[in-house]
Amino acid sequence: MIDAHRHQPLAERMRPQQLSDYNGQKHILTAGKPLFEAINSGRLHSMIFWGPPGTGKTTLARMIAQHSEAAFMPVSAVLAGVKEIREAIASAKILQQQQQKRSILFVDEVHRFNKAQQDAFLPHVEDGTVYFIGATTENPSFALNNALLSRARVYVLNALSAEDLLAVLNQALTDKKRGLGTLNLQISDEIKQQFARAADGDARRLLNLLEIAVELAAAKYSDCIDEQIANEVLTGGVRRFDNQGEEFYNQISALHKSVRGSNPDAALYWFCRMIDGGCDPRYIARRVLRMASEDIGNADPRALHLTLAACDIYERLGSPEGELAIAQAIVFLSIAAKSNAVYTAYNQAMHAAKGSGSLSVPLHLRNAPTKLMQNLDYGKNYRYAHNEADAYAAGENYFPQELADSCYYHPVERGLEIKIKQRLDYLRQLDKQFKSHDR
Repeated sequence: MIDAHRHQPLAERMRPQQLSDYNGQKHILTAGKPLFEAINSGRLHSMIFWGPPGTGKTTLARMIAQHSEAAFMPVSAVLAGVKEIREAIASAKILQQQQQKRSILFVDEVHRFNKAQQDAFLPHVEDGTVYFIGATTENPSFALNNALLSRARVYVLNALSAEDLLAVLNQALTDKKRGLGTLNLQISDEIKQQFARAADGDARRLLNLLEIAVELAAAKYSDCIDEQIANEVLTGGVRRFDNQGEEFYNQISALHKSVRGSNPDAALYWFCRMIDGGCDPRYIARRVLRMASEDIGNADPRALHLTLAACDIYERLGSPEGELAIAQAIVFLSIAAKSNAVYTAYNQAMHAAKGSGSLSVPLHLRNAPTKLMQNLDYGKNYRYAHNEADAYAAGENYFPQELADSCYYHPVERGLEIKIKQRLDYLRQLDKQFKSHDR
């Protein structure tokens, strides 16, 4: 029978103490890499660890403090404020003056600090009172002050691979001092793989799931984590939304295809599935903005404006009130006339731009603000469209000569693009008449 009673969570007990116990992040933790060499040598510098949850940001910070024999002063940006930062700085000054001991100020979830809070410890990083290590799941370019970024090196931590997670799982199952090694648990390789997949790159989540499974097995007086227990743990509400995993992208894909397929009911369903699962509505709103351009375009330009307004309304109202505006935009996009003509034209034009090299701008299209440029025929024979009939210079070429008469944008006969197509057809007919007459 398994004794499931534990005084400390398994994830905390299994926190690596040495680099040799650390799994993952080989792109920054192999011999010759700056972070690896800094840890081994005890050389300190301020740094920011950016990566998803459970990738070892806090563990690395603790290792650095241990290897460099520095005082480790953790502060959580979720719970702390300027007061706690000042107290940590005061303690660091005492250690520096009385014991010549270095200190590491570790700020977890540092992106949650506002500008004033981030500024509070900058002078003390600058004068060497503390070395700063911040941990964040958000892009530092957007979440942190430029002043802070300029004083710290950013290290990107990746989600752990399935191989890394299996190594973490096996360590926990075999370690008799900190893990579950004394319990002689039975668990098949297939079920281990299921746990690794469910953890979605997060070692802490993996160990939490394993601990729940152990407790379920203990309740059944068993030392075997079988398929039944695995199903209860992995599908019984423990992980309702696979954020950034396969199911996440499957659902956003279903939402996009429902909008494109003009099915507002299905689109609303997938929107609600993602909201109920914990997806950030801002992410969905950004994707819906993309849909407005990619799948509706000029067939109904109102789609883009309405979706942009929905994003702004959500920012003003927040959840759950603001989600209704996003839902309104989704329904409008679903029933709007569809056109991917702009999307297709953009891709073709980009392909041409990349593939045709640095073609020269034709002389007649160049601006001529100086006498020299005028003498070089810059702007010569340019036809000012407003001086032409119908404000259109029929037959004029606006491309590099090598790409003359290229055509990328082909409006569809739906929505407003019906009129756009009629106008373009008329103008292109004028071009043909001009060229025919010019001959």
